[in-house]
Amino acid sequence: MKMDREPIGVLSTGLYIPNSFVTSQEIGRLSGLPQDVVEEKLGILRKPVPGEQDHSCEMGIRAARQAVERAQINPTEIDLVIYIGEEYKEYPVWTASLKLQQEIGALNAWSFDAALRCCSTVMALNVACSMMRADPSLRTVLLAGGYRNGDLVDYRNPRTRFLLNLGAGGGAILLRRGLQRNQVLESHLMTDASLSEDVLIAAGGTKNPLTAEEIKRGRACFDVPHPERMKQRLEQSMDRFLTVIRHSLAKSGVSGRQIDYLAVLHMKKSAHDQLLQKLGLDQDNSIYLNEYGHIGQFDQILSLELAAASGKLKDGDLVVLVSAGIGYAWGATTMKWGEWNE
Repeated sequence: MKMDREPIGVLSTGLYIPNSFVTSQEIGRLSGLPQDVVEEKLGILRKPVPGEQDHSCEMGIRAARQAVERAQINPTEIDLVIYIGEEYKEYPVWTASLKLQQEIGALNAWSFDAALRCCSTVMALNVACSMMRADPSLRTVLLAGGYRNGDLVDYRNPRTRFLLNLGAGGGAILLRRGLQRNQVLESHLMTDASLSEDVLIAAGGTKNPLTAEEIKRGRACFDVPHPERMKQRLEQSMDRFLTVIRHSLAKSGVSGRQIDYLAVLHMKKSAHDQLLQKLGLDQDNSIYLNEYGHIGQFDQILSLELAAASGKLKDGDLVVLVSAGIGYAWGATTMKWGEWNE
């Protein structure tokens, strides 16, 4: 392992999960799917849904406060705040990072929003580490945000059944330059721009302003205009997962080492199992999020926290965070967990 650069480690994480959940039975009733299909094929036993006060940025604020408390630092030590939540939030055309920065008391920081759909956490880790290495004034950086895109899913639309797993929650990661523990190594991302308009919300932008008629037509929810075309183009998705993982490992100098834990987004169970199999891993090397569904870019943080709480993570483990986002994007980040003894 090359150690010619000052390490950047994860000082702490934070997580917020709403108290309200919807069950597989209810999802089946709303979508018209049998409960066993929801549970066994889509891989959802239940998923969190937002309560009255569970707004996107607000959930990120709660997760960020937890991360700061766990790290036992003064929020004024934070030099940069990057909001990694969704564009669907409290207000349109709004810089959520500024609200989050103010609410947690990161008064010496500056902030901005970053988004790559469900790849936002992996992308922002790459951006944050690059910025920290380029700018000596950035010692402590917070990534945080919230997600409730499940509001935008029409359960009755058969073209978007792959989105029935969308839940709600918030997550946060505190990075510290010079920290030897939980070191963030290298990331790799790739995008397929040919899929940029294959999953979208038709109304609400400048092309089709939001009107009562558009809402009535169901165009204020996610849709797939050309499902067969998207299905054909996404046939290579598994290969792209493997590509970003292997490139992340290679760039980190650990391509010959077995992955100890894979923090992967929620996907249908068959795809999850196939990915593990192709990497030579078993079920003990990951956690399937069937009691949470897909909380967007915060699945990786959730997976890490669940793994740590269950004893799946130990010092010296090689950990890979991996995700994908509509658009489409794929990304992976390699980490050295805990104290690393080479």
